[in-house]
Parts: sequence; C-alpha cells; structure tokens
Amino acid sequence: MSTAAPTVTAAAPRRRTSAPAAATVALAAALSWALAGPAPAAGAVECAAPWSADTVYTGGDVVSHDGENWRAGWWTVGTTPADTDWGVWTSVGTCDDGGTDPGDGGTTDPGEGDGGSSGGFVVSEAQFEQMFPDRSSFYTYDGLVAALSAYPGFATTGGDEIARREAAAFLANVDHESGGLRYVREINTANYPHYCDETQPYGCPAGQDAYYGKGPIQLSWNFNYKAAGDALGLDLLNDPFLVENDPAVAWQTALWYWNTQSGPGTVTGHEAIVDGHGFGASIRSINGALECDGGNPAQVNSRVAAFREFTQILGTTTGGNLTC
Repeated sequence: MSTAAPTVTAAAPRRRTSAPAAATVALAAALSWALAGPAPAAGAVECAAPWSADTVYTGGDVVSHDGENWRAGWWTVGTTPADTDWGVWTSVGTCDDGGTDPGDGGTTDPGEGDGGSSGGFVVSEAQFEQMFPDRSSFYTYDGLVAALSAYPGFATTGGDEIARREAAAFLANVDHESGGLRYVREINTANYPHYCDETQPYGCPAGQDAYYGKGPIQLSWNFNYKAAGDALGLDLLNDPFLVENDPAVAWQTALWYWNTQSGPGTVTGHEAIVDGHGFGASIRSINGALECDGGNPAQVNSRVAAFREFTQILGTTTGGNLTC
C-alpha cells in the first residue's frame, strides 16, 4: 500500500454469498425449527457429542458445549457454539455431561485459551482454511502465526468480540488485495517500474522495478519497503524479494501496514476497529479516495462482503460504519 500512488489489486476476489442470501438461509432455518416444534426444555438431559473446532457440521446437527446442547442452523466449521446476532448455533437446553467437560471434547475451544490455534490467535487453522480455500501454498497459517509476535496488540485488544472483529477486518482486506491469497506478487508487470520514488535519498538499490506489490496486502513503493524493513529489523530496501520468498516476512509486512500506517486515511486499520471508527475507515487507510467517497463502490462492497463472511466464520459482529 502507499500514500503516494494506488496499489493495483491483483485480481477480483472470488464470488461470495450475499448478505441477503445469508439472511434467507437463516430465516429458512428458523422457520424449519419452528415447524419442528419447540426446542427441548432446559434440564438434565444427556449431552450430545462434544463440539470440535475441526469438524464440519450441517444444519440440524446437535453438539454439546459448555454444559449446553446446540443445534447448527447451516454448514459451519470452527465457529464456537454461542448465542450470536446472526445465529448459526441455537441452544436447545442445558445438558448433563456425566461429570466431564462437554466443551473440550478432546479439542481446544476456539473461544478460550489458545483459540484452537497456535500462539493464542483468535483464528484457528480450520477457520483460516475456510476463509482461503484456493490460496497459494506460499501463504501458510504457520507463517501468519509466526508473524503475530511483531504486533502483540493485533487481534488481542478490546475483548474477544473486538479481537475477532479485527482479525476478520484485516483478513477481509487481505483477501481483497491478494485475490483470496492466490497472488504473492502483483500480476501486472507493466506497473513494476512505477514504484521507485527516485526523490528519496536512499533511491532504489534493488533496482527500479523491484518494489512492486508483494505479499498479503501487496506492499509497494521503495519508501514503504524502507519503512517496513526499519520497523521489522529487516533490510527490505536492499532485498524487497524477501516479501515474496518468506511467508513470515510477507505476513509481517501486512501486519506492519495494518497496525502502524494510516495511509490516505486518518487512522490505522488497527485503530479503525479497536477504537470504533468502523471497517470503512480501514478501507480508507488502504486505498483512500480510489475507493471511498464514491471512487469505486464495487471494490468497497467486495471488501465488506468478505468482512461479513469472515465475522460469521469467527463468530463475532461487524459493528457499524462498514463503508467509506
């Protein structure tokens, strides 16, 4: 990303289920439950099989979690059974687990402890796989988790709901910038020589055409490589190709921009979510007037659609101010 010139999006993201369609599914599920009769009354009924973060559930499946039985409204994986505004899980009453904890089931609850993932990240590997089913093998979950230590406030601030919302917002913007993590480098090679600002005192030591978009958020321009490298303790000015050769470095540069750069906006992506400005402010920090204020509403809507989908996967809410 850059404050001086646009970053060319590698490719349009894959098609997604629209919000109205998702609402229709939810309504149909609710109606089917109503026609089937009331949920079992609360009481000491037997617990169903414990919920597992790695298991795919479909509408009607019943699991137990935290002393309650829960019924799935539609296809889901990695989403913790809980009462949410959009309601993929619905409680069907408390249950008796016979003295064992129905919430662990031999797995880790993504809503607690280490989140069912490495290093306490609120996104489990199964959820990451669900978000990016067609991604390049370069973009590994382990690479993302390894990069988190550079910015410990990311997806850990403001309580569980906000932490998950920030992870969803970051990954939704990443999804848009990299075509669903399918592209490691900018595909329009004609743009490559344009990202060298020769007015900078350090110039472009890796070559005029070396600072094209790379990584999850398509980092571009020599001054961004210099600033990111300085912040991360890496010599990205002289070796910008690290961003397309090392998955952890690629994710670190994306997190650097998200957590420290306001770009064409007034707040960083991190601040946009944790300080309540809304997802739209994170879009402005990345592409500003190129998309916001009517610049390209289709691109804004694409990002918002990804954000809605990812918040559902993570079992959180979107908050307000989704567009810019």
